[in-house]
Amino acid sequence: MNTHRLRGKLEVDTEFGTFLGDTRIRLLEAIDTHGSISQAAKVVPLSYKAAWDAIDAMNNLADQALVVRSTGGRHGGGTQITDYGRKVVALYRALEAQYQAALETLSTSMNDGQASDFDQFRQLLRRMSMKTSARNQFAGPIVGLREGHVDFEVRLSLDAENEIVAVITRDSAEALGLAIGMEISALVKSSSVLLLNDPQIRTSARNHLWGEIKRIHDGPVNSEVTLNIKSGKTVCAVITHNSVERLGLAVGQQACAVFKASAVILCKYV
Repeated sequence: MNTHRLRGKLEVDTEFGTFLGDTRIRLLEAIDTHGSISQAAKVVPLSYKAAWDAIDAMNNLADQALVVRSTGGRHGGGTQITDYGRKVVALYRALEAQYQAALETLSTSMNDGQASDFDQFRQLLRRMSMKTSARNQFAGPIVGLREGHVDFEVRLSLDAENEIVAVITRDSAEALGLAIGMEISALVKSSSVLLLNDPQIRTSARNHLWGEIKRIHDGPVNSEVTLNIKSGKTVCAVITHNSVERLGLAVGQQACAVFKASAVILCKYV
């Protein structure tokens, strides 16, 4: 009889969705060692852009920043993991050891049964391993609910100054069991985000997030523009090269990310 052994990589989920995994932890450890995002990306390995995307995602979901830009110090400036980030890494490694021990116990138990049991379990895990393609993922407490005849308006707090407004159907609101104070995730596709740099322009979109342009990544057709907003969080927009040139966008400038309430997808961890 074939002996099966379960081996896995730990992913830490919160009420906000998937927060940490092996690749992100190794990235944090490499940043702590090298003090440079480019060097850390090579060690993992990841592309420079993918490394920054991972950092943005972690900082957006964490209560405190895990990684910050530094000036001076032993590396002469660059990227630095925070004390909170080190605590998160230590906790992950401790959980990982317990997780692997549990898998070894489960492997022994399943090898005492039928081989088909193991195969069915493995197939179930594959089906359940769903990830989202939405570039922007935020999390925070619900601070406002307004019920309409056919829909709900939901206000989610990001920080002391910024909120996200979502409009969802009554059925969706009931399925999620929404309530004031509940922690929830908000997903927004980067293609749904428009950018403005003139505070005098008025739009019908409910969501306006002002911030400083952190990065502009040019692709073959479009550009990906990332803004720094409050509390170390970021928002990403994908717009055309012509739009970048027409607006005169550049790193360090202020810009506003604009998106409709109907473009926000709400989800919670169960």
